[in-house]
Amino acid sequence: MSSGTPQDSLERDEPALAATPVVRSRLARALWAGAGLVCVGLGLIGVVVPGLPTTGFMILAAAAFSRSSPRLEQWVLGLPKVGPAVQAYRAGLGMPMKAKVTAIAMMSIAITISAFLLDSWVVRGVIIAAGVIGTVVILRTPTRRDDPQVGATS
Repeated sequence: MSSGTPQDSLERDEPALAATPVVRSRLARALWAGAGLVCVGLGLIGVVVPGLPTTGFMILAAAAFSRSSPRLEQWVLGLPKVGPAVQAYRAGLGMPMKAKVTAIAMMSIAITISAFLLDSWVVRGVIIAAGVIGTVVILRTPTRRDDPQVGATS
């Protein structure tokens, strides 16, 4: 019987699931699944809306599904365009420089346009603060140079 470590999983050629166990409470699982589905929805919207981070929402969706539904978690991890980026993020491999530059540029454009179009200073402040936080997260994420295709989605 194995100890269940990620290394053991790699040695047996099994996919390593997230370290976070599925919660036992039905209500908590439903809430986590709902949060994951909301993140998937926002990620899908992000495919067509500049500045909305598709990969970031899919990373959050996979995290939520890891607590509620291993099947949905594996579905996110198996998505052709974004799955490898989520897996790379989870493995601590980071983002390619091109993806970082693209993400920060698109966020900056969307934030600037929003700031000019909105009348409310409060909403402007929230949008700018969210953009600053997003930029800091991207800049603090390690830079990967090995595979430019992984994580190329905004």
